[in-house]
Amino acid sequence: MAYFSAFLNSPVGPKTTHFWGPVSNLGFFIAGVADMQKPPELLSGNMTGVLCVYSALFMRFAWMVRPRNHMLLASHCLNESVQLYQLSRWAKGQGYLQQKEKKAPST
Repeated sequence: MAYFSAFLNSPVGPKTTHFWGPVSNLGFFIAGVADMQKPPELLSGNMTGVLCVYSALFMRFAWMVRPRNHMLLASHCLNESVQLYQLSRWAKGQGYLQQKEKKAPST
C-alpha cells in the first residue's frame, strides 16, 4: 500500500499532467496502429508528417523537462515509430519510394 501511496503523490503521479499527458498521447499511437489496416491512399501525408515532427520535438521536451518524464518520452517514441511507418506506407503508395529502373547499357 505504501508503494501505491508514494506513486499517487509523486511529482509524476496520476494527480499531475505529467501522468495524464502521456496517457492521452497514447491515443495517437492507438489511432496509428488502427490505421495500419487502411489502404495507403486513404492516409494523409501532411497530417502524418506533422505528427512525426510533433513527436520528435516533444521527445526532446520530455527528456529536458524537470522532473524528467519517461512516460511522455515513451509515448512519443511509440507514436514516432508508428507515424514514420505510416509515412513510409503513404510515400510508397504515392510512388515516392519506388526504385528507379537501371537502363541497359547500349552497345
